Amino acid sequence: MEFVWSDGGRAACGYVGLAGDCVTRSIAIATGLSYRDVYSELGESSLKSPRNGVFTDVSTEYLQRQGWSFTSGQDQKFNAALLPKGAVIVHLVSVHAHHRGHFCTVIDRVLYDTWDASDDENFVVRGFWTRPAQESDTTLPKVATGGRVSNEPTLTQKEFDKVLHRLRSLDNTASNSASTEGEKRNALRMMQNLMLRHNLTREDITEDDNVDSMCFTRMACPVNGRRACAWEKALAAYLVAEIFPMVRWYFGVRGHRTLFWFYGPLDDARNCLALFREMLLTIATSAQLQYGCYSRGSGASYAEGYVAGLPKYITPVDASDKCLSERALIHSRTLAVQQAAVDWLSLECGVSLRMTRGAGRSEHDPDAANLGKQHGAKQDLSTANGRKRITQQ
Repeated sequence: MEFVWSDGGRAACGYVGLAGDCVTRSIAIATGLSYRDVYSELGESSLKSPRNGVFTDVSTEYLQRQGWSFTSGQDQKFNAALLPKGAVIVHLVSVHAHHRGHFCTVIDRVLYDTWDASDDENFVVRGFWTRPAQESDTTLPKVATGGRVSNEPTLTQKEFDKVLHRLRSLDNTASNSASTEGEKRNALRMMQNLMLRHNLTREDITEDDNVDSMCFTRMACPVNGRRACAWEKALAAYLVAEIFPMVRWYFGVRGHRTLFWFYGPLDDARNCLALFREMLLTIATSAQLQYGCYSRGSGASYAEGYVAGLPKYITPVDASDKCLSERALIHSRTLAVQQAAVDWLSLECGVSLRMTRGAGRSEHDPDAANLGKQHGAKQDLSTANGRKRITQQ
């Protein structure tokens, strides 16, 4: 299934912070309505913030009011070919925990979401919502997901920006030590009234320059075999440690293939996945040419040595380094983004990771590993125009 990353307009409406907002996002994408308006209406219906999702009966009632109709999916595998053309809101449920659900939007069999649920076999289609018949022939939402919007939503957005600015000003007054107790109380009271009126929380008014304002995603790269090769796992660990430190990874089995998942900030995850695919091909081809295979015997040893020989770009922090404070700041920032990615994975995708240990290979060819290490050391993964590339010296 073709996948297009979309947050439904959440960031454009000024919302920040991690959120399990799949219902709001999918409805905003499918209907073309403002994310903020959908967020507000769902909040009023559920009597709580829809930041971390809403109950199914709330989303059902909302879509029925909009004239959308529901069709049972009979818990089939998530496949675009089974869905009708046009804008479709798909309700997925986990095969392991039926209370765990996910909403996403498919338009003309293209998935619009913050991560590709079609790559996750743990989700099946409980059902899908289709939009009411339109007089025009178009199958797209009334407002295209990336197109121009009418003047009315534009004006409403300007008003909402003013509300956010007002809330942040009040927050600054309430936290300013120079303010009197009366000014602090008035600011807090006015903040509370505004947040209740517009269904906002403190996370929603946080300034954009923070970790929580990042856009996260999760993407998968399939490799052959039910067991991941040691060098493939070492390669994934190398990339996130040396080149994309804000990205995290894990792997799992789907059918007869292994999936390597990369998750974290949107651009970093995309670039990391692209480089992982390119290096997989480079190393596997090299091992195949040298030893006729890459998954066992001398070919696997060569590939393991190749990864071990790749250049190291991150140097250890020296206590005598004059830029120690700056390095420490970057390190703490990286750790904060990594933790935010883990929190997002649990909140949005319902995935909680745990460490396990597997058995290693019994066969090892030191000569092949040394040759691979020499070849790996010749790779140059330095940045060129913002893009990581592989070159052979």
